[in-house]
Amino acid sequence: MILAKLAYKSLLNRRASVLLTLFTIAISVMLLLSIERVRIDAKSSFSNTISGTDLIVGARTGDIQLLLSSVFRIGHTNNGVSWKSYEYITSQRGVKWSIPISLGDSHKGQAVLGTTLDYFSHYRFAKKQNLTFNKGHPFAAINEVVLGSEVANKLGYKLNDSIVISHGMGNTSFHHHDDNPFKVVGILNPTGTPVDKTLHIPLAAIDLIHGGKASLKHEHEHEHEHDEHNDLVGHPKQITAFLMGFNSPLYTLQIRRNINQYKPEALLGIMPTVTLKELWEMLAIVEKILLLFSAVVVLVSLLGMLTTLLANLSQRRRELAILRSVGARPWHLFTLISIESLLTTLLGCLAGSVLYYLAIFSAGGYLQSHAGISVNITILSYYELGLIGVIMAAGFIIGLIPATRAYFYSLSDGMSIKA
Repeated sequence: MILAKLAYKSLLNRRASVLLTLFTIAISVMLLLSIERVRIDAKSSFSNTISGTDLIVGARTGDIQLLLSSVFRIGHTNNGVSWKSYEYITSQRGVKWSIPISLGDSHKGQAVLGTTLDYFSHYRFAKKQNLTFNKGHPFAAINEVVLGSEVANKLGYKLNDSIVISHGMGNTSFHHHDDNPFKVVGILNPTGTPVDKTLHIPLAAIDLIHGGKASLKHEHEHEHEHDEHNDLVGHPKQITAFLMGFNSPLYTLQIRRNINQYKPEALLGIMPTVTLKELWEMLAIVEKILLLFSAVVVLVSLLGMLTTLLANLSQRRRELAILRSVGARPWHLFTLISIESLLTTLLGCLAGSVLYYLAIFSAGGYLQSHAGISVNITILSYYELGLIGVIMAAGFIIGLIPATRAYFYSLSDGMSIKA
């Protein structure tokens, strides 16, 4: 107890250098816990890029290819799904809801998605969060468009602006649908998913702008109010894919098997959560890089602590010699330095944990809206407490180096300081 009290007062006496060391450890602990939390939640959020959807159905390709094209708007499928097959499959028992999607057009490099009003009611992201509107409302007419947040911010669009979409994906297009402009009626809140980079138009508009029976303007002028929802859906020949939700997981497995054995055309049904996990395994290098960053952060902070302790030890040689002169044994000096390093590491870990919660709390909304990472603010898990325990042990071991040097300092060496 006497040595502990002496170590505490010694730290107070050298508070400037101790605070610097403590701050270094606190920052490293905060970064370590933050990186670990982001790593874990990034994996969870990636698996929930699309949430609450039981099946994605499209033309028979590969599981990951269908996922990339329908959810991430990356690549494209050579074939689509006939509207007849869509109606037949979605009319089966156990189907709770369905969302048809049609891709293939773009606007200044951003994907255009044709869909129905069910998209805004049933599409989920992260942990089954609904799509919400920052401004405006869902499309209610065939010539209206709803923008993702990134599209609106990047291109500077606001409500009631006019937009012309182009045929084909990508930044370069050789055919613009100038005769069929769309009016912006809604802008979605950020989700951190591909929804932010998408323009959403009625499914019926896709068919009309590609050679349908009438132009959007003409169709809008003559649409009947009681038949407006049907006009927004139309009867396209085919769609890119469709999303499905079921009343029970048993229906999911049964209908998925029926889809994969569907004879009228070659279709594929995938479970997005399973396929997303498979895709993440292919991107495991991201996790390894984050783990490497964590290890480097801790190593640098511990080396900084060792450097500070050794530098302070050189300045404390007279102090240690005086302690020897009043009866302190070598093991007393060894214990004193060890306790000081342990206290410094402990205080640094406590301060780092506080900074970690402050950082997560303040950056949680930004990570969700801009990176799609849903960060959980919870008490430290056993794994995270284990990481702090490892840092404490490493700090104690690092402290043994200057403690060992202090052990071998002699009285004469401490009292005769060389110029």
